[in-house]
Amino acid sequence: MEKVTRNHQYLTLLSNWAFLNTLEVLDIWQKVDVVCFDVDSTVCVDEGIDELAQFCGAGKLLLNGLLVPFEEALAARLSLFKLSLSQVQDFLEKRPPTLSPGIKELVQKLKESSKTVYLISGGFRQVINPVASILGVPTENIFANQLLFKTSDEFAGFDANEPTSRSEGKPTTIELLRKAHGYKIVAMIGDGATTLEAQKSGCADLFICYGEVQLREVSV
Repeated sequence: MEKVTRNHQYLTLLSNWAFLNTLEVLDIWQKVDVVCFDVDSTVCVDEGIDELAQFCGAGKLLLNGLLVPFEEALAARLSLFKLSLSQVQDFLEKRPPTLSPGIKELVQKLKESSKTVYLISGGFRQVINPVASILGVPTENIFANQLLFKTSDEFAGFDANEPTSRSEGKPTTIELLRKAHGYKIVAMIGDGATTLEAQKSGCADLFICYGEVQLREVSV
């Protein structure tokens, strides 16, 4: 009988803790100034670089960005297929973005509640611009990588000055936004390891993992 009572007390404590934790999270969510969204497999149901690679005939890119710095993984992925500006333009025309269910309504509700929305992605600005247009997110609220091309249409790499082109790019971006605008409470929503980095001190006050599209394996 004593063991049953102890178990009941233990379960009650766990239940109370979970309830209080949920209340705390809801309280933070209601007070956020800013909501930052990852794009690939979060705002959109696909990975932009994979879609672009497949469109260019390269197939799916299977590289684990966790094993090397993000900038090296990004460069390695881009080296696996031949890219040109005209191909990117053709891709954007023939492959309009597929948004996650409910994301457009969520962004609209956030804006109606006077929350500022940012798109922070390790993907490419050229691919994300149409997404932002659908969601009504201004271009100045996009932080992503920029593909570079020569005047001959030939691919010339990506802009290494973008904070999102490097490891810890998302927390760096949030820190810059805080300093520039004085935001007090920031939420970050995303699915992968680069988004999880935004949990570091001084960055996102609330991290929401979105697992509807991708089931991520734990890396040790």
